[in-house]
Amino acid sequence: MLKSMTAFAREQQSNESGEIVWEIKSVNHRYLETGFKLPEDFKSLEPEIRRQIGLYTKRGKLDIGLRYKLNKNIQTAIQLNVDLVKNLRKVEQQVLTIVREGHSLSVADILRWPGVVDEADKDLSPLQELALKSLTQALEQLVDSREREGAALHEMIASRCRQVTEIVEKVQQRRPEVLEAMRLKWSAQLEDKLANWAETADSGRLEQELVILAQKIDVEEELDRLKAHVHEVEQVLDRDEAVGRRLDFLMQELNREANTLSSKSQDSETTRSAVDLKVLIEQMREQVQNIE
Repeated sequence: MLKSMTAFAREQQSNESGEIVWEIKSVNHRYLETGFKLPEDFKSLEPEIRRQIGLYTKRGKLDIGLRYKLNKNIQTAIQLNVDLVKNLRKVEQQVLTIVREGHSLSVADILRWPGVVDEADKDLSPLQELALKSLTQALEQLVDSREREGAALHEMIASRCRQVTEIVEKVQQRRPEVLEAMRLKWSAQLEDKLANWAETADSGRLEQELVILAQKIDVEEELDRLKAHVHEVEQVLDRDEAVGRRLDFLMQELNREANTLSSKSQDSETTRSAVDLKVLIEQMREQVQNIE
């Protein structure tokens, strides 16, 4: 199924230890690139997070953020380092005997002193397990969002492909009429030139000139290749894999053939058709940039 690279997912879960919130934003990118905003206590999970992401996405720039909140009933207990406080007071008195104009340390100053207040080790393993579990669901949500957007892109591109085919077939149907008009025009021009040439001019020169001119405006190959590329695009759209790069290449090929058709055009109607083709191809190309 076709997938867009633009999506957003948010997953929030909780257990007896606290709450986990994932937010994942994805935009188009040539390769898979991930950026993390993880709390310090969860950075050890990054290798596993990267592994899981690789199972769900192949291309795109992903910004992944994680927030957590501990339940109040399991907040870490605070312990006072009494010995350190006593030593601080002792040193403070020694300093004040030397620097008499100094001020005593306030309670706030003491509490801010490194090591005065110790936190018991936090057991975050339940929340870390919840984080990995909920990440899977966040990534599934992200893929669902990508697939919904991809379905819309599929329909848009398929619709443009049908329009391209219609234009190509219209140009092909008009080719005999265009060639006959060109033949009459060139015949008149060449006959005028031949009349001014020497009497010994080769009578077959006219046909030779017509053949050369006809080759210069022959666009049957370009029209056939346009239809073949469109058929390939339609097939690629239904592949169950990352097809963005393949589609981008096909858009370049379609644009090349449309440009050649425009350069060889000898009538206004074909020129307009070539312009319409290039507009449709450009619309597809813009959307293809967003496909995984």
